Amino acid sequence: MTPGEGRGKVCLDDHGCATIEFEEVPKGAVGAAMTECWGADWFDERPGGFADAASGRYFYDDEQTYAGYELDVSDDGTITFGISYVKVNDIVTMLAALERALATQRLG
Repeated sequence: MTPGEGRGKVCLDDHGCATIEFEEVPKGAVGAAMTECWGADWFDERPGGFADAASGRYFYDDEQTYAGYELDVSDDGTITFGISYVKVNDIVTMLAALERALATQRLG
C-alpha cells in the first residue's frame, strides 16, 4: 500500500487459516473489494456495501466456518477491519480485490 491507503498485516496459522488486520484503509476501496468478493449487502450494512456504510462497528460471525469479521467504519472515510479464521485462498482473493480497488482509486 502507498501512503494514505492504510496499513495492515496477514497472519497464517497451523490449521491452514489466515487472519488479516488493516487500519485506516479508504472506505471506498474496502467497499469495492468486499462487494467483489461477497456481493453488496452481504453484511446487511447498506445496499451499496461498505462503501456506503454509516460510521460504526460491524460484526459478523460465520457459524459454519468459524470465520469472524469486524469492521470499524470511521467518520474520516476510512475503515479499520479484521477478518479471522478464513481459508488462505479466501484471504488471497480479498487481498487481490483490495489491491485492485486501491489501484482504481489511485487512477481516480
